[in-house]
Amino acid sequence: MISFMTRPFRLSFALPFLFLASFLSASTASRAQTAPPANNSLLPGPKPPDAPPEWKRHVGIYEYSSYQAPNVTGIILERNQRLYLRSLSGSEIEISLKDGRLVVPEPGGRAWVYGLSDRGDGSVPSFTYLTEAYIRRDAGADPAHFYHVTPRRPVSTLREKAVKLSPPAEAGPFRKPELVQLAALDPAIHLDIRYASVNNFLSTPVYTQSRAFMQRPAADALLRVLHKLQPLGYGLLIHDAYRPWFVTKIFWDATPPEGKIFVADPQKGSKHNRGCAVDLTLYDLATGQPVEMPGLYDEMSPRSFPNFPGGTSLQRWHRDLLRRAMESEGFTVNEDEWWHFDYKDWKQYGILNVPFEKIAVSGQPAAVSH
Repeated sequence: MISFMTRPFRLSFALPFLFLASFLSASTASRAQTAPPANNSLLPGPKPPDAPPEWKRHVGIYEYSSYQAPNVTGIILERNQRLYLRSLSGSEIEISLKDGRLVVPEPGGRAWVYGLSDRGDGSVPSFTYLTEAYIRRDAGADPAHFYHVTPRRPVSTLREKAVKLSPPAEAGPFRKPELVQLAALDPAIHLDIRYASVNNFLSTPVYTQSRAFMQRPAADALLRVLHKLQPLGYGLLIHDAYRPWFVTKIFWDATPPEGKIFVADPQKGSKHNRGCAVDLTLYDLATGQPVEMPGLYDEMSPRSFPNFPGGTSLQRWHRDLLRRAMESEGFTVNEDEWWHFDYKDWKQYGILNVPFEKIAVSGQPAAVSH
């Protein structure tokens, strides 16, 4: 749903001041997408073991602050069963967690030891030593800390206005729309439609039904992705797909000016409006549980970038597996959101404004119009 658009990925980092000069860099990390690996396997290398739960609790984005280096940011990540501090430039130093304390080595064999200081619920920790602190700045693993906005007006009022409007005119020509219900394609396609619940950035339902649709070619491609993933033990969990234009209008009108970069401009429409975008993740076929990714769905932080280097080895492996599978069938990942994929034919479809209630329940092509 939400896009960072022009927002750059800026991570810099500071170790304690004795090590600061050799560790910091002012360069900007690139978010450029790379082509999927040129081989027939979907697997992004051997599947790594999971990180210890205590490590996963502390892996994330931190702001380091001291009287000599205030407010510089970096990440704690796990790789190959080891923990690292990483700077913007990619410089890393191995660290450790011992008895709830963060141990940061410095040249010469000495180390700085920071005590754990929880926020209260224990979900997003910080580490402190005298006037120095590493403060967690992302949402952690807790969905309650999602990005939220306070609507400028009640969503019910915005809906009443939006449904009376029409999408922008387009030149065309376009393919005849053929929306298909995704859940009807295969029992292994599960739904968690966030905008039909309160678990979204507006904290209120926007959809009246928990359903997901895509244009027939995109839906068929998604089904092929599923069939490639099932032998590997994974199914697809859909968060959002086709979105009526009036919902895009609600999102735009609900968001304050400073947050407009996070939502699609209704005057341009979105690929969701065309039935050619899907927000999704993987779930484990054996347990039915979503797999962990480096960041949360709709999280407004650099953890959402598909090339974000943080998280754990297994989280990154799952994120890359999803991307490889989707790209193998004609989808392209959004440069700001690991969960958002656009189908290659999106330009061939016009903006739709058909509410879910008027789309066929059977999963057969729906009679829709612009």
